[in-house]
Amino acid sequence: MLTQPFAEAVSEAEEVIRHAKHIRDEQDLIEGYDYLAGSIQASLMLAWAYERDFPYFVQSTGPYTKMGLDNPDALYFHSYIRDDAEYVVTGKRGSTTDLSFQVLNGDYSPVDVPDSLAAFDDRRIDVDDNGDFEVRFGPGPAGPNYFTLAPGSAMLVVREVYSDWDSERRGLIRIRREDTAGTAPPHRTMDALTKRYGVAGKILLSRLRTFLAFPEWFYLNQPVNTMNDPRSTPGGLATQFSSAGHFELSEDQAMIVTVPRSEAPYQGFQLGSPWYVSTDYINHQTSLTAEQARTDPDGKIRFVLTERDPGLANWLELTGHTRGYLQIRWQRLSRDLGPEDGPQVEVVGFDELPQRLPHHEHSRVTPQEWRERIAARQAAVHNRMLG
Repeated sequence: MLTQPFAEAVSEAEEVIRHAKHIRDEQDLIEGYDYLAGSIQASLMLAWAYERDFPYFVQSTGPYTKMGLDNPDALYFHSYIRDDAEYVVTGKRGSTTDLSFQVLNGDYSPVDVPDSLAAFDDRRIDVDDNGDFEVRFGPGPAGPNYFTLAPGSAMLVVREVYSDWDSERRGLIRIRREDTAGTAPPHRTMDALTKRYGVAGKILLSRLRTFLAFPEWFYLNQPVNTMNDPRSTPGGLATQFSSAGHFELSEDQAMIVTVPRSEAPYQGFQLGSPWYVSTDYINHQTSLTAEQARTDPDGKIRFVLTERDPGLANWLELTGHTRGYLQIRWQRLSRDLGPEDGPQVEVVGFDELPQRLPHHEHSRVTPQEWRERIAARQAAVHNRMLG
């Protein structure tokens, strides 16, 4: 059967999910199978997107195809490329806070993180008064709006990041290979399709094993209920810093994460499940940008993580998770960050929150205000997906 290699990979992937080390109960397993469904969809899509001679941008991850502690505020796109060919990227700049480009020398694997060969944001390119731009990537010498592809360049990643979900709008982006534009690829063959299904199976298994291993590299080596000082994001952009950690809380506990409101154009905090993916950010408030959060009079943002509703604007819902991951990102930075820019973490009893939050009354919201917040999230994400 043509699809047999992929079917076998799906069965093997189910075993990977069933035997994940972090599983404690049925709910963990249910989430794992849901994660598997999204990964199956994504793997087929990505296998068919492997077109280095007739490239196009594919959405790398999204609300229903999550991976790698995906940022709820970001749109992720990528295209596969060759290091000896020239590619033209054209588009129209939207009103999102950040637009960035990154060239990688491969894909993530269970044993390695690909090297970043180039990374920059749209401040490095010329954008005209209408928002239009054209950028070239190729083997030639670097120049204005031309970026040299280093040997081994294999993937071009584009991220567009929102700070205000309600008012900001995404842009447009396209890619073509200069010497194949206007021609057509060869017709599909049975051999090519057989290879595609095999590649899809390999992508699926690598994707699952990689991002189950990722927390061991970057999160679980530090004490629970702590976050590290801001540092340049591993494998990421030069203008992005992050602070990360992992939590474990009982139902009668709350975590207060206090961080200065940054001058960085983008500052965002999110939760992740034990599967190392974002939790439901459409129907629940499990992430907040500085723009969305309520800043206290002293210039600090105090996020409150708890299962029970504390009636606070900056409540991040645990959605039934007693364990998971924490991440703050700062992007489009113009300076390095130090410990004084980072978060302070405190675990308290749920009933202690009014005494432990210095601006508790300033932080309160009514049930109707909360419902309006969730409705706005739902509308914003759906509008974003439709472009």
